[in-house]
Amino acid sequence: MKRGLLVLAAAFALAAAGYLLCPRPELEAAYPQSRAFFDSQGRLLRLTLADDDRYRLHCPLEQMEPRLIQATLLYEDKDFYRHPGVDALALVRAFWATYIARSRRVGASTIAMQVARLRWRLHTGSLPGKLHQILRALQLTRHYDKDRILEAYLNLAPYGGNIEGIQAASLIYFDKTADRLSLPEALTLAVVPQNPVHRNPATAAGFANLQAARSHLLDRWLSAHPGGSSLSGFFELPLSVRHPSRLPFQAPHFVNHLDAEPLPTKRRIIHTTLDLHRQQTVEALVRAHIARHASEGIHNAAVLVLDRRRMALKAMVGSANFFDDAIFGQVNGTTARRSPGSALKPFVYALAMDKGLIHPASLMKDAPRRYGGFTPENYDQRFLGPVSAHDALILSRNLPATRLQALLGEPGFHGFLQQAGIENLKPAEFYGLALCLGGVEVTMLELASLYAAMANGGELRPIRMLADGKDLAPSRRILSAEACFLTMDILKDNPPPESHRVAAMAAGTNQVAWKTGTSHGFRDAWAVGICDDLVVAVWVGNFDGQGNRAFVGRSAAGPLLFEILAALVPDRGWTVEEEVNFSQLNLRQVDVCALTGELPGKYCRRTKKSGFIPGVSPIRVCSVHRAIPVDVATGRRACRHVPEKTEMRVFEFWPSDLQSIFRTAGIALKDPPPFDEDCRLDQQAASGLPPAITSPQPGLVAAMNSESSNARQVPFLAVADGDVRRLYWFVDNRYVGASPPGQPLMWTARSGTFDVHVVDDHGRAASTALTVEWVR
Repeated sequence: MKRGLLVLAAAFALAAAGYLLCPRPELEAAYPQSRAFFDSQGRLLRLTLADDDRYRLHCPLEQMEPRLIQATLLYEDKDFYRHPGVDALALVRAFWATYIARSRRVGASTIAMQVARLRWRLHTGSLPGKLHQILRALQLTRHYDKDRILEAYLNLAPYGGNIEGIQAASLIYFDKTADRLSLPEALTLAVVPQNPVHRNPATAAGFANLQAARSHLLDRWLSAHPGGSSLSGFFELPLSVRHPSRLPFQAPHFVNHLDAEPLPTKRRIIHTTLDLHRQQTVEALVRAHIARHASEGIHNAAVLVLDRRRMALKAMVGSANFFDDAIFGQVNGTTARRSPGSALKPFVYALAMDKGLIHPASLMKDAPRRYGGFTPENYDQRFLGPVSAHDALILSRNLPATRLQALLGEPGFHGFLQQAGIENLKPAEFYGLALCLGGVEVTMLELASLYAAMANGGELRPIRMLADGKDLAPSRRILSAEACFLTMDILKDNPPPESHRVAAMAAGTNQVAWKTGTSHGFRDAWAVGICDDLVVAVWVGNFDGQGNRAFVGRSAAGPLLFEILAALVPDRGWTVEEEVNFSQLNLRQVDVCALTGELPGKYCRRTKKSGFIPGVSPIRVCSVHRAIPVDVATGRRACRHVPEKTEMRVFEFWPSDLQSIFRTAGIALKDPPPFDEDCRLDQQAASGLPPAITSPQPGLVAAMNSESSNARQVPFLAVADGDVRRLYWFVDNRYVGASPPGQPLMWTARSGTFDVHVVDDHGRAASTALTVEWVR
């Protein structure tokens, strides 16, 4: 007897020690979780499968409908908060009925025991399995309070098929989170876990069995809640249950992009900035655009819609059809790196304005020019000659843009792109001056971010895709507000595509500040526009990089851009000027010479207004219009003005490089008359501008490695004033030849450093240094 008591005491002590020393187990965190993505209005975009191919979504107890919790306790374990995790009396009754009386199988599992079974995947049909379940339930109650165990149960309980947990069940079956369940829905879900196979809401037989079980629970609910009898009528209404196969699969590229991001581990309910209505509108417009232009070989497109005030992404269409393998539809075109063509040019102009190189009316030269081994050309392989910065940007001329990039200095356009967060950039030398022509690859997200920075006065802010935006980096200024406004003011004058021109001319329509881009080889067509609070970027092309001459920004992407803006932006006559508080900006409207864009001299016949940044924009007085004395009798240019014998007449003195472009274009210029023969050379040299040597370039080192005299020739070229007819070249003060302005003189080089001197036929001169190295 005494020995038996000792054994019993030892067993009790061992059990007590096991109970006290058992480790704290993980609960539902041991299982992989799904993610639920919602749009900005709380509409479900997608519920992803967990890594074990189950729908499982953790939900805190305080975020569950209280009536669901009460119904679950009423149905599963009404004494949950009174027993220690195991109901001993219920176990005895179940053991007697099942194994002694063998009348029927009776369950006695508490919620803690069910959590133990679900957590450790226990088989409890045998006595050892049931004992294991009891011990695990005691282990749980040792370490967790009742609310935490109840929360674990509602997150692990099976709700039919591969659905586990109340949050996943609520979203799948009723398209709402667990805190918004109605009483009929709450009681419906409360009875499923007890027999999830026979009460599966997604099957007809299961739904019928479920309704019968719910009816019994309703009786018990009304007994416990007599005041709820008025709600019983709602249970007679048909209950709509969604089948898991009909779960939404919206904005697939957007959800995939976010699902691949390293979001915080505990964030399973993800509220995004995306607007499902706008997303579906854009998707429909993309499909219609592709269908209309399929005969041209246009089969794919990508679109991004950004609320640039909040920097919130509103729509992301990564391809024309996510499920079309023929176009690689699952590739996300908004995150792929592509050549933007000329879509980066506006930022070269804005930088040039900030550097004081130009203002919108500045005269630029659309003329051939060679930069080392790079000779840029225009899209149409033509040259317009003198063109304003305003028109050069709208017409997307390559020569003026490369000239501006060359003048930017350090850190230059490459440094600007680095500061703007363009990733995977190679060294600046790799791109050279082709950088602003689409030589670099960017993503649509990066490009839209740049245009949003322009619309936001030069402040670059990260794009938000999550509604809370807690993971955002601080903003930084990359351009002045003044340069941004002047650039947008130019882009608003870019005419709409032909298909939208009539509609755009109607009164009250919104302005659109937009730019197109076409990559080399016609592989990518771009259009990016700013209108009201939106930035919209459109790409048309093939993901395999195959070119198509239909892939031109204005005709392939431009119409889709304007269709999207027409659908998404209310037509209220928005203007670019609405975005500017002029009292806070250093901006002025000044008169400039209409022909040259420079400050008007006394002889400029016509002026126009231009935006101007005081203290920054270039201050040059027009030198093309000049008054010269003309002999009344001979019509020749006099040496000096003599009243009654000469009269002052105004002529245009265009530089020689622009004169050649005018002649090529068939435009006749009225040349200034030649000097009178009696005018001395020093008198002629006293007026006008000296030549400007363009080749050899200052600081150039020419490397020669051939014995052939033809291979050792260096071109001498200079831009001369408008009245010059001949240039004379000297090397180390030795005459080497003459050439007309605009035509090179070829000099056979030899090793050494030389002083190159040029004198025009009026005695005006310029010089530069040239170094020639012999490379063997």
